[in-house]
Amino acid sequence: MSRWLNSLFIDHAVLRIAWRNWGVVEPGQLYRSNHPLPWQFAAAARRHGLASVINLRGQRMACGSDALGRAAAARLGLVQADQPLESRGAPHPERLRHLMHLYRTLPRPILIHCKSGADRAGLAAAVWRLMHGQGAARAAEELSWRYGHVAAAKTGILDAFVAAYARAEAEGIGFEDWLDHHYDRDALAAAFRAGAAANFLTDRVLRRE
Repeated sequence: MSRWLNSLFIDHAVLRIAWRNWGVVEPGQLYRSNHPLPWQFAAAARRHGLASVINLRGQRMACGSDALGRAAAARLGLVQADQPLESRGAPHPERLRHLMHLYRTLPRPILIHCKSGADRAGLAAAVWRLMHGQGAARAAEELSWRYGHVAAAKTGILDAFVAAYARAEAEGIGFEDWLDHHYDRDALAAAFRAGAAANFLTDRVLRRE
């Protein structure tokens, strides 16, 4: 019971009972969502034939949602992997490299999830599109209001990351080449500015992680 109480009221899963924030990145290959509750895991697995799940929050021993989700994935026979990402910092290239490794090696279809499904899931979905050569413009669509992503807040640094690659893409540079040899994480962080009102919305009102 303590796991459920923690999940519903500390991790705000009570808000995710009705709000699934589900998205199809590529049918039969990759899906995205906020942190599913156990029956939501089961429903998604049945409907889409899920084989793997990537937790973009990372393992959290004190989080009820994490414990419930891992137990549900185990019951369903899903391969569980973790690749924590940041929602308010310039993406770490080594973390994105490992995410791409998981995309290439895990059995599909794969479900990616963070807490709200707005920011880290959006970045991870954008990386899928970039590594498959679908272009920065298509990748940027994964970071949108449709999923609750707020570009004017600190989370907008994820948009700035995709925009930085778009400039390299215009010069004919491939995403993985750019990530390995051209991406300047420190410069991206130094140049980005967020809006105070948007930060209040994401941090205090929406309580994003």
